[in-house]
Parts: sequence; C-alpha cells; structure tokens
Amino acid sequence: MAEKSFDLIVIGAGPGGYVAAIRAAQLGLKVAIVEREHLGGICLNWGCIPTKALLRSAEVFHLMQRAGEFGLKAEKISYDLAAVVKRSRGVAAQLSGGIGHLMKKNKITVFMGQATLPAKGKVLVKTDKGSDDLSAKNIIVATGARARELPGLEADGKRVWTYKHALNPPHMPKKLLVIGSGAIGIEFASFFNTLGADTTVVEVMDRVLPVEDVEISKFARKQFVKQGMKIVEKAMVKRLDRANDKITAHIEIKGKVEKHDFDTVISAVGIVGNVENLGLEQLGVKLDRTHVVTDEYCRTGIDGLYAIGDIAGAPWLAHKASHEGVMVAELIAGGKPHPVKPESIAGCTYCHPQVASVGYTEAKAKELGYDIKVGRFPFIGNGKAIALGEAEGMVKTIFDAKTGELLGAHMVGAEVTELIQGYVIGRQLETTEEDLMNTVFPHPTLSEMMHESVLDAYGRVIHM
Repeated sequence: MAEKSFDLIVIGAGPGGYVAAIRAAQLGLKVAIVEREHLGGICLNWGCIPTKALLRSAEVFHLMQRAGEFGLKAEKISYDLAAVVKRSRGVAAQLSGGIGHLMKKNKITVFMGQATLPAKGKVLVKTDKGSDDLSAKNIIVATGARARELPGLEADGKRVWTYKHALNPPHMPKKLLVIGSGAIGIEFASFFNTLGADTTVVEVMDRVLPVEDVEISKFARKQFVKQGMKIVEKAMVKRLDRANDKITAHIEIKGKVEKHDFDTVISAVGIVGNVENLGLEQLGVKLDRTHVVTDEYCRTGIDGLYAIGDIAGAPWLAHKASHEGVMVAELIAGGKPHPVKPESIAGCTYCHPQVASVGYTEAKAKELGYDIKVGRFPFIGNGKAIALGEAEGMVKTIFDAKTGELLGAHMVGAEVTELIQGYVIGRQLETTEEDLMNTVFPHPTLSEMMHESVLDAYGRVIHM
C-alpha cells in the first residue's frame, strides 16, 4: 500500500489531539489524526463530560429534596439510575459525533486504528481492514492515560470498579468504598452519596483533595461529612477479599489493619500514561513513570516529535491538553507561541460543594519564599449565595505582599468552577491587587465574593 504523506500526524483524538489537529488545519497544514477507540478521547466519552452529566442529575435530585426550603412541594422523590446513566451516555455520544463533524469541516483525515511509530516521521496504523503507512515531518503523541490499578485492588467490573465502570454501573451501590480522594474519587463519592449510597472514602494522604489548599480541603471535608460521607485519612487499602455479594476491604489505619465489608468499591488511585506499544523507547524518547519527558514546548528531544496532554505529565487536565495542542500546532506552523505555565492552569472538582483553584496554595507560596497577604470571604456574607440557598463556601486569595501579584486563588462552594476563570484571566494579565480592587463587580452575584476576598487581604473588606 502506498504511503500517505501529511504535514502533521496526531496520534490520539482526545481534547489535546483533536484541538491540535484543528488548529494546525486552520494554519494551512495537511493533517491526519489517528484514534483507536472514540473521537473525543476519554474526557469526552468516559471522563469530564459524562461525569458532569451524572453530577448534574445528582444536583437536581439534591435540590428536589430541599424543595420545602424554597416554598415548593415535591413528593415521592426518587430516581431511575438507568435513565440517569442513559442521559449521561447520550450527552457523550452527541459531543463525540460533533468531533467527527469538526474533523470533516477542517478537512482532517481520520484513521480509526492502533498507531505505532516504526521510525522517525513514520506512523503505521493497524485497522480492522488492514493497515495504513503514514509519514509526516511532525508528529504529536496525544494518547492520554488510563486508571492506575494497584496489585490486589484490580477492577473486575462487577464489585470493584474504575471510573469507566462507575459511569455505566451494573448496580446502584448500597455500601460504597472509594479508594482515593482526588478529583475522580471525590466526584464519584459525591454522586453516589447524593443518591443514597452509604459512602466511605479512604485517602492515603493526611487530607482529602490533597492537591488543594489545606484550608479548602478542610472546609470541603466538613461538608462531605455533613452529607453523610465517612472520610478516612492517612489510611491505605491493603487488600480486597472478593465474594459474589460483597467485598471485604483490609484497611490499614494508624498501623492497624481493620476489615470492613462493602458491596461496591471504586478505585481512583491515579492514572498511568498510555505509552506502551507505540515504539517511543525505540526512537529514543525518554519516559518517566509512564509519562513522556518533554520541554516547555512539549518537544520530546526527537526532532519533529511532540507529546501533549496526560501522556506528558501533570497537571492531568483536559484544558491543559487543549492549550498544549494549540501551542504545538502554532509552533509547527512557524509561530512563536508562549509556553503553557502549569501554575496558571485552573483545577476544578465538581463534587458538592464544588472546588476550584489556580496558582499557588498558601503553603506553596510560603515554601517559595514569598511574603504573602491572604484574603478570605465566606458565602454566608454574599446576598446571591443566600438567595440561592447555597451559603456554605468560601473564597481565598493569596498575594505577594511586595508586588501585589495574585499568587493563587482557592474556592469551595456553589458554582466556583465557573467563578475561578476570573482569577485565571487576572493571573494571565499579571493583575495586581489594585486592579482587582478597582474592578466593579456586578450585584447581586457570587462573583462579588472574589472582590471581597481581595479587599480582605488588604484590610478593606466591606461585608464582613
């Protein structure tokens, strides 16, 4: 079969890969993209999007139970898990089809199959119908990541699940164990707990949501416990004994192993990069703990070969992958893009309450040697939050005391995953405290708390 030549080949059609392909096509490059499973990747099909659809259903169910607080009546409130899941899968399918449309619109050639890199500038795609030989001066590897599985805690899809099983659950858990309290673990814990599962979260670190600011983690923990979750920190699940109707977890707490029975376990102990069977090591690509080592422009050290998204390391976020895709496409097309700064990428967790952050935590800022000013503002002091019936939460801001630079912002509460972008833009524009203080925030909005938190850092808070 004759070799097919392109200016750029992208391996992986997730939020990093397909965005890179579109931007490169916009810049006039002849582009091919290779995907082995679903256009849109894990994020769109089995991650970011369908989980948010599930969590929205849980949020509505939670609000229905609170109807009386709003002067409303809702009787015999219940849910249909199969219908909730069906809606979630429908949302994912709709968006995946949209990616196919975008590929056609931008004249990107799509190859559905397994890609390998037999030599520099070469891609072999094995499909159901045979194989295709492709070549390009530039190749972007965007193969993403998958759930990490620890020995003895492997998923079986019946009683022990990864996020994929949890998105299409074979049953509704009655007594649920979630191993790991990062974004994935705590989101599923929040979803199933809201629907009535007796939920226990085990975290090996000293607090839930361990990458977040300590103050935010502690606040979120109190809310989870108030909702009925059991949180076990500084603990480790050592073993799972499996039976047809239950799982016995051996949990080490303070040096002692306790046995607890559950009917379902979700393992959310991190991810590993999809680096196998690509031929990366044979090309001389350096790997570090299943992730490709790159420079700030996602270059692998092999001329014309780039790696973006989850496979290129933390933070493991779809929006980081997309931005890297745009950056690399512009670099290949001869532009001079700015490198992506990990500390300026927001993290969002869609549990209840939501958690969002950007920049340095208070502890990290101090560790880096900054003299800091810290401001806080509670949701209970905001009129819109009270009107919404969402008075539990807080906004925290951290500034460089010498320059007024916004070093970090951290939030917990309703809709903070939408609010955080205001601070993200502020950091991108190198905003100081004076700029934020002089900005007029609309009333009544939740965003006023962002303003008040800044004012609080400088002793000027109004409504507290």
